[in-house]
Amino acid sequence: MENLKQINEELRRENEELRRENAALKEIIAELRARIVELERRLGLNSSNSSKPPSSDGLRKTPKPKSLRESTKKFGGQEGHKGGTLQQVLNPDEIIEHRTDMCNRCGESLAQIAEEEIVVRQEVDVEITKKIREHRAFIKKCKCGTRNSSMPKHLSSPAQYGFGVKGLAVYLSQQFISKKRTAEFFKDVCDIEISDTTLIAFDTECASNLMPFYNAAFDASMQNKVASFDETSLRVQGKTNWVHTISTEYLTHYRVSEKRGAIPEDFAGIAVHDHFVSYNKMTNAEHAYCNAHHLRELKAIYEFDGEIWAYDMAQLLKNAALILQPTQDIIKKISEKYDAILNDALALHEQPALRNLKHKRKTGHNLALRLIKYKKETLLFLYNTLVPFTNNFAERDLRMIKTKQKVSGCFRTSQGARDFAVTRSFVSTMRKNNQSVFHNLKYATTKPVSFSNFYPSG
Repeated sequence: MENLKQINEELRRENEELRRENAALKEIIAELRARIVELERRLGLNSSNSSKPPSSDGLRKTPKPKSLRESTKKFGGQEGHKGGTLQQVLNPDEIIEHRTDMCNRCGESLAQIAEEEIVVRQEVDVEITKKIREHRAFIKKCKCGTRNSSMPKHLSSPAQYGFGVKGLAVYLSQQFISKKRTAEFFKDVCDIEISDTTLIAFDTECASNLMPFYNAAFDASMQNKVASFDETSLRVQGKTNWVHTISTEYLTHYRVSEKRGAIPEDFAGIAVHDHFVSYNKMTNAEHAYCNAHHLRELKAIYEFDGEIWAYDMAQLLKNAALILQPTQDIIKKISEKYDAILNDALALHEQPALRNLKHKRKTGHNLALRLIKYKKETLLFLYNTLVPFTNNFAERDLRMIKTKQKVSGCFRTSQGARDFAVTRSFVSTMRKNNQSVFHNLKYATTKPVSFSNFYPSG
């Protein structure tokens, strides 16, 4: 009898131990399953459903992407679009006459026959030639002993490169062409020998002349009613630096900093940006969050987690973006629908069965809470027509920085990175204002550039 009781007690203890092990294994399995889901989600993220840049997509062949913007436009030129057909000009630089003196069929002379019609064709061509100008200044000595010369001040050497060469060199640099290939271009096309060191000096000289423009552009950007902000990494001297941009429809300003959080805190307008926490340092500004980021996050939540509310919210935001002049009734309906969708999201994620789990909140839960907290910043584009739906002004401007890094790898010096930011700010601003980049860069190699020369005040 005693043996039987002892056996039962051992079995009871063994059963309890197995139950504890089973509970522990279940918890481990749940954690591993959650980890697998998270890893599969990470593998599935790309530039279309997250904030990852397109360059990170690599060469993987993915299915035809589901665009965040649903368009019914046909391929090609749209109705009302001005064509870009090459047109003839009234005053050509050269006229070449092709007279017909013999019949193409019978060979009869046509010398005495008057023309019935003149057919005009024009061709647009480019001539690249090297031009060497010799400047001769005649020295005259005054009675007072002063030797007087009329030689232009910029001519300081027996032989030097002109402004056209300098402007073209800086322009090619802004097209992300390496110094070696730029030197090859001048040798092959222009028959001009230029060293890499000289080309770098051209960049430095141009950036120095653009500093008045650069500083004034920053002041003008900070005074805008609405501006877009963004940042991206940049390798400088083997270390990670950051390029910050302030972008508007007509202005671009780049800044290079060692810190990602180097935000211009004095901005007092409406700042459009993503959810990077450092932008909250702009305490005097009104904030608007980029809805392109929201749409990508919502797309991932719907595709990977199957949460219907994310699809509904994405559709609501996209439809709201199409409304050009929303009335108060429309805004109220959108606001109410916004709240209803997020209530569904909370009902999904805050079920009693999920509240006591030790695991961290799911991605969809975090996004829903963020959209609730920042409802005003998310829908500000409805209340103020000056506020864009996305942060695309800044994101488009930063693409050029990533292209530069992809071509060059990194900057060898901090000064080189700053010079590039100065010149690139000028180039981007010129393009936004439909001004010739090359001719303005050529001008910028001659003397310091004033902001008012290129960008109208007010």
